Amino acid sequence: MRNIPYIHLAETYMIGAFGGYLFFLGGLPLPWVLGALTFVMIYQGISKRKIYCPDPLKQSGFLILGMFFGLYFTAETLSTVGPYVLPYVVSTIILVGISILNSVLVTRWIPVDRITSVFGSIPGGLSEMVIASESLNARSSLVVIFQTVRLLTVLFFVPFVVVQIFANTRTGLDTVLPGATYAFGGWDYLWFVLPVIGGILFRNRIPAGIVIAPMALTAMMNILFVEMATLPPLFLIIAQITVGIGMGKGIAFADLKLGGKYCFVYFGLTVTLILVSFGLGAGLAAFTSLNLPTAILSVAPGGLIEMVLTASTVGGDPAVVSALQLVRLLFIISVVPPVLKWYFGRNLEADRAA
Repeated sequence: MRNIPYIHLAETYMIGAFGGYLFFLGGLPLPWVLGALTFVMIYQGISKRKIYCPDPLKQSGFLILGMFFGLYFTAETLSTVGPYVLPYVVSTIILVGISILNSVLVTRWIPVDRITSVFGSIPGGLSEMVIASESLNARSSLVVIFQTVRLLTVLFFVPFVVVQIFANTRTGLDTVLPGATYAFGGWDYLWFVLPVIGGILFRNRIPAGIVIAPMALTAMMNILFVEMATLPPLFLIIAQITVGIGMGKGIAFADLKLGGKYCFVYFGLTVTLILVSFGLGAGLAAFTSLNLPTAILSVAPGGLIEMVLTASTVGGDPAVVSALQLVRLLFIISVVPPVLKWYFGRNLEADRAA
């Protein structure tokens, strides 16, 4: 059995927990995720010491959050989301279209090729965009950097703005302290073994499977078979810290420096896209029965986990946000890369023929 450096691991969690707690005291949005991410990223950048957080540990955090999100689903959620799927997909197509248009336009003024620019700006999974860009001979290193800038901008900008706008509707999930009172579920916790197994089995078989599979199985069991027990608040906080540590570990100052001044260009593109998404979310709320926080967080080009956690703090419907963000994720990952590869591949063949 491989030796685990427990002291190094304890150091990692102390840094992450300290950052999360400071963000909590400051009343910042998503404190346990963003606080841990920020402090781990800064610690690595200053100390040049690599944070220890093995991938299975990070995935366990995603598993727990997936089950937590699944508990929000009820039978009414499924019937509620159905009518919104078509207008939501239209909003997603508009958002992706504007992202592509903006990323192509900026290549007129900066020495970045169109393929690299587009794949570095699309609001989709980082790894999927990198893989797709490599097949078209894009500068994959720049795609990683620009996608990292996009990810960081969304992670910090969207929760902060949404929490400020809807401050009077906050529900207090982000103020949960370790040791808060909850109903102990006893043997009912054994039901969570099935979502855990599902998450492990499907983690590499479907996009974001480590979150989606346990979320779907927990929701299904909660709706059809048995009322699932409440997860302990301390458990949820540790899971958020773990996810924050895992994200912060993967962000290096050296990568951001490599992108240089062009990082500011893609920061600007991301802010523009976020503002467009807010407008589309407001439109979705106006033409449907979704409330404004739910609609905005459903359309926002952020990660599923961060948008659902934010929804739970501002009076949004976490289950609806989960379902619609999942639709967006699957659409972008399954449809956008093949379409872009076909379009750019056709252009490359035409250039070679010329």
